[in-house]
Amino acid sequence: MSKESKLEINQRFGKAIRRRRRELDLSQEKLAERAELHRTYISSIERGKLNPSLENIDKLAKALEISISALFANYGIEVKE
Repeated sequence: MSKESKLEINQRFGKAIRRRRRELDLSQEKLAERAELHRTYISSIERGKLNPSLENIDKLAKALEISISALFANYGIEVKE
């Protein structure tokens, strides 16, 4: 996978997290608290700067009250070819 593709997926994932968080009317701080992660970590994910582990993706999905598969399918993370 090229560096550009990796950055792109991180950005798409971050946008999905932000969109779902806003749907639930949660602050980054509240999401971080629910997911047991640091607020700056949430911010970095939403900006597409980090590549979160599967464990943290699971924590985020649970905190956002959505399955991982629904997060990926419903929020434009996957790119249809």
